[in-house]
Amino acid sequence: MTHAPARPAPGRPGWIDLASPHPETARAFYSELFGWYSYTLSVPGYGDYTVFTLGGVQGPEVAGMQPLADDTQPPSWTCYFKVADLQTAVDAVKAAGGRELTPPTDYAGIGSMALCMDPEGADFGVATPGNLIEFGVVDRPLTMCWAELASRDTGRARRFYGAVFGWEAVDREYHGSVYTNWKLDGRSVAGMVAMDHGWPPHYPAHWIPYFWVDDCDAAAARAVELGATIRVPPADVQPGRYAAMTDPTGARLAVITPRTATGPGGAV
Repeated sequence: MTHAPARPAPGRPGWIDLASPHPETARAFYSELFGWYSYTLSVPGYGDYTVFTLGGVQGPEVAGMQPLADDTQPPSWTCYFKVADLQTAVDAVKAAGGRELTPPTDYAGIGSMALCMDPEGADFGVATPGNLIEFGVVDRPLTMCWAELASRDTGRARRFYGAVFGWEAVDREYHGSVYTNWKLDGRSVAGMVAMDHGWPPHYPAHWIPYFWVDDCDAAAARAVELGATIRVPPADVQPGRYAAMTDPTGARLAVITPRTATGPGGAV
């Protein structure tokens, strides 16, 4: 089956960026797990930036990677949300109680981005595309197809992200717990899970990307062979079968085999 490239609209997740303490280890892991190709750009004033693609150097871009700038920070994927105007989005973040971590910056044609933090401390980005990356391909196999926030104060998160992106929060009950689907123009664009007593007490709020795979169990098993640690073994939920893990450098991610051809957003 041929999947046409899907590009995100404003208010939806579109680009993801890995900050890794061991970029070569991470490069090998994602190349083996997802079959991604990678090349490195030298961005004046910012150092090296790795771009992951599908199908070789001419393939569509799916993610970026850079070395971890501060050894005191944990390895992590940052989810970026497309916006129409970067400064307006950053102003909305601050007005709603969040913080600007890095100001709007043009990365030499890659795109203009700003890193932000919500009131609970979960990092995320806002971005507008540049000449090179019209934002990554999403919602197709081997790409990001869902973004999920783990939050301890879900009411506060609802108010914050509703104010910043115009999202509507719709709650669904899954297996005795409440899962929040954020919708924009009637379409699910992201999710949120409440961090209850089952989470370690000092575990921070965070965003995690989900990657579309054809066989969740096989992908989880292969990830372990490549050095990942499974945090949530393969399990069935309404949108599909998923597993959560940390990669060999410690960054959190999940894989999912959707139940529908439109991905998890089409099933929630």
